[in-house]
Amino acid sequence: MLPRLGLGCMSLSHAYGLPPSEEAGLSMLRAALDEGVRMLDTATLYGAGRNEELVGRAIVGRRDEVLLASKGGMALVDGVRTIDGRPETLRAQVDASLRRLGVERIDLYYLHRWDRRVPIGESVGALAEMVARGKIGAIGLSEVSVPRLRDALQVAPIAAVQNEYSLWSRNPELGMLEETRRRGIALVAFSPVARGFLADAVRDPQRWAENDIRRNLPRFQGENWRANAAILPAWRALAVEAGCTPAQLALAWLLSRGEHVVPIPGTTDIGHLRLNQTALDLDVDAGILERAGRLVGTETVSGPRYGAAQTAEVDAESFEVAR
Repeated sequence: MLPRLGLGCMSLSHAYGLPPSEEAGLSMLRAALDEGVRMLDTATLYGAGRNEELVGRAIVGRRDEVLLASKGGMALVDGVRTIDGRPETLRAQVDASLRRLGVERIDLYYLHRWDRRVPIGESVGALAEMVARGKIGAIGLSEVSVPRLRDALQVAPIAAVQNEYSLWSRNPELGMLEETRRRGIALVAFSPVARGFLADAVRDPQRWAENDIRRNLPRFQGENWRANAAILPAWRALAVEAGCTPAQLALAWLLSRGEHVVPIPGTTDIGHLRLNQTALDLDVDAGILERAGRLVGTETVSGPRYGAAQTAEVDAESFEVAR
């Protein structure tokens, strides 16, 4: 069983402009363990392996305190993000992850993306071999649909599905939320505070660094952004009414969606991490949570979660397709 809340480690090495220094990242991760974080989520892709190395350094002497999750099947190859779910690739990436993390076993290892050129059973079968050899403890899938999960379950047990889920990305409600609940599988929610939007941390997307991945996401662009930013005053006011921060309210809403839902907010700020952790102890009125769901949701958020190229890479259910 997974902890109810984990830490997404990507932003310490990858994706959101200039990452913190290695020493600052280490301090952040060690503080996270001190604050009671019991699951760290990393990946082969993040920082081209540097994130796994950072996490590995942070857990030296503390390995038994944390559930360690990583991912393979998507990596930077000659600087290009490459999806490759071939069994031989996954075997090599598991071994490389073990070396970078400095551990003998990774507790939970995800197929980061389904490679449409490879039947998912072949990819999952390779990970099942790694389970049998003691290199990983359990298998997860990321950005997959219900049919793909069912296909994978024909080959091996699946412990977790990691899909984007937040108030402004409700895709799991098209089937995955219920399917994982019914089967006793954890639904690990990445980007649970909407890449900073629900933390009220976004002021002007145009001021982000050129390599910030959010620059390419439609919801932060042009008219979409102006429409979404117009939601924020009411969102701030609702958090004040709830007696918590906007990020805490977003996490409380997700935690209310089911005991099997596990948000993994990422942050580079220790203060924010502490506030996120206290979301576990919040008792937010059910009426406020219901209002949060009406204020920020599929009917009120402007723009798809990904552009066309990224949408083509993921298998998870989509409201854009459903319509």
